[in-house]
Amino acid sequence: MSGLKRAGQICSEEAASAYLAGLINVEKERNAPYSRFGLEPIRRLMERLGDPQADLSVIHLAGSKGKGSTGLMAEALLGAAGERVGTFTSPHLERWSERFRIDGREVTGELLAEAVERIAPHIDALREEDPRRAPSFFDALTAIALLLFSEAKVDRCVFEVGLGGRLDSTNVITAAVSCITNIEFEHTQQLGNTLAEIASEKAGILKSGVPAVIGDLRDEAAEVVEARARELGAPVARLGRDFDFEVLDRDLEGQSIRLTDGSLRVDVRIAALGSHQARNAALALACVARAPGVVQGEPLIEAAERGFAASRLPGRVELIGRAPWLLVDSAHTGASAAALAAVLRRIPRRRSHLVLSISAGKDADAILRHLLPEVNVVTVTRAEPVRSLSPSEIATAIRAAAPGVSIQVVPDPQLALRAAREELGAEDLLCVSGSIYLAGIARRVFCDAGSNERVAGSRCSGDG
Repeated sequence: MSGLKRAGQICSEEAASAYLAGLINVEKERNAPYSRFGLEPIRRLMERLGDPQADLSVIHLAGSKGKGSTGLMAEALLGAAGERVGTFTSPHLERWSERFRIDGREVTGELLAEAVERIAPHIDALREEDPRRAPSFFDALTAIALLLFSEAKVDRCVFEVGLGGRLDSTNVITAAVSCITNIEFEHTQQLGNTLAEIASEKAGILKSGVPAVIGDLRDEAAEVVEARARELGAPVARLGRDFDFEVLDRDLEGQSIRLTDGSLRVDVRIAALGSHQARNAALALACVARAPGVVQGEPLIEAAERGFAASRLPGRVELIGRAPWLLVDSAHTGASAAALAAVLRRIPRRRSHLVLSISAGKDADAILRHLLPEVNVVTVTRAEPVRSLSPSEIATAIRAAAPGVSIQVVPDPQLALRAAREELGAEDLLCVSGSIYLAGIARRVFCDAGSNERVAGSRCSGDG
């Protein structure tokens, strides 16, 4: 079937992965026109699969940054409230199978291989009918998630948008709650050159009458989102107006936060660094509190206390080692770089070394503006061969912005990480940032139990 080699009764995980890799990956193409995105291929595929999404209750998350963290916190909170949860996130850090979670656990490779084997004939048939409207790589992943979660009979799903919102594959769903975490300049070739244009695309996930939760948006973007919500009769809850947070205490182990939402008030602890993660916690609670059928009152408060305490956010301002300090983050916008820089200023160290890769379409100048003042040395690399900017391009920008910073160019990301690690003294800090792809490589290099580079006493979250 579809070129997949069978191993026993199902195709192997390796063959399934190879099949998916062979599909058109519009989302990964550096200069893909937005006209190549669209919902018709995923809708045709879902129809052939019996529309498994029809009966799912989904929290749908869009935004320039923070949607992955918000989704994982919402997952933990829903689980603590006694619900079975299916979670779909993207991109992945280390393995494509990470994108699919049921009850807080990554699904098995065998289960994913079975799902690929089931959808492949439908994808192939649609490709034969019209190659120009064939389902893409991300269409296939979205379909797999919807199929798996439907058959697992989960109580709730959390879905993270891949790119934009209006034409993203995940928008085939009708959400129970829609959330837009924040809006910055990103993917301008596809989404638009103004915040209003980008906001319009992200507001495409809003649905008629469905509660909408929005984060700390600039006025230009907020006006677009709220206007669209009014058109649809979607009630809006906005951070800072309808719900909020207050950081009570923070250290290098995490932070204590007070979350308020109407009459709801709860103090929680999260093992995550950065004030932006406190904002994401507020968004997660606001989404869960508005999901139909979720426990309310004291049971929700208790679930929040347990859920947030148990949540883990791999690759998001993740402190994985001390003496020397090793910090892995996937900051790829100006705001997330600013949040990371604030954390770096709180870490006592002698010297700081930054390993950096930046994807095309991101605001590299804003990222550099926030991170360069905090470091002494930068090793520039290329985490992803297609989407990442060339190391020489980034190095040129660094020389212009910070002539005093020492620059090394090591195109191979694994070599870049290992070389930077070897240069550290016990009182130094190594920060890895700029790209979720690089964060994933760093976790493989420094956190893999079988790796020679594994950090002694590593605190890598998500291990095992």
